[in-house]
Amino acid sequence: MKYHNITKADMLNGEGLRVVLWTSGCSHKCHACQNPITWDKNDGLEFDDSAKSEIFAELENDWCSGLTLSGGDPLFIDSREEIYKLILEVKRRYPSKTIWCYTGYTWEELMNQVVNDRNLEGILNNIDVLLEGRFILHLADEKLHYVGSSNQRIVDVKKSLKKRKIILYIDNSKIVRK
Repeated sequence: MKYHNITKADMLNGEGLRVVLWTSGCSHKCHACQNPITWDKNDGLEFDDSAKSEIFAELENDWCSGLTLSGGDPLFIDSREEIYKLILEVKRRYPSKTIWCYTGYTWEELMNQVVNDRNLEGILNNIDVLLEGRFILHLADEKLHYVGSSNQRIVDVKKSLKKRKIILYIDNSKIVRK
């Protein structure tokens, strides 16, 4: 797996101050994407022990709320095995830290894929918040919390899996529109 950047003390991609891993690889290629440079799975740096150490060093800080996975798409099929391994290690070493994950897939698409993908199943069972859906330019709204367009949802993964239906972590539909 490759990645483009590790952002430290980030307050735009999840609650609190977070460390963000910007992965390479995205099959959605949304029009007006903020990170088209991350679409190519072969572009960027190799995700290695040094990169993991950089993330873990940030997670060691009391002020760091957790890890956010972004990109690209961290749930890009070719990245799932490495993402799953990383998530397991983060949960083992930092059980009180939260993991947020951005993806262009919808919850429904992921539920259809999870049947045949143990890595995806493991990821979903170990993340806290999923920010899902493709970015759609004509639905863009700067007032939304943590997402770019009004079709995207912020899902409480643990509650949603338990109830077998989407439970929103943040309901952006209550935001006053432009």
